[in-house]
Amino acid sequence: MDETSREQIEGLIEAFAERLTGRTDPETVEKIKLWAIYSHIHKTMPPLTAHWTQEHPQAKADMRRLFEEIKQWNESFREQNKK
Repeated sequence: MDETSREQIEGLIEAFAERLTGRTDPETVEKIKLWAIYSHIHKTMPPLTAHWTQEHPQAKADMRRLFEEIKQWNESFREQNKK
């Protein structure tokens, strides 16, 4: 993939993060990437994530916290935009 395409995809991910959470800082964007990739893997290959979570219980707990954090950000962002 060339650099221009890579930058455009990064822009897409940043826009997604902003529309989902209202945040565009690098840490949030990185968390959104992890969340999106894990979500996709879990939906397309559930046995793989089931095996992975059994092998890596601490990482499973970390992902759970990440999902909860993003959910909270999304709910707060939606609530702020209702006004």
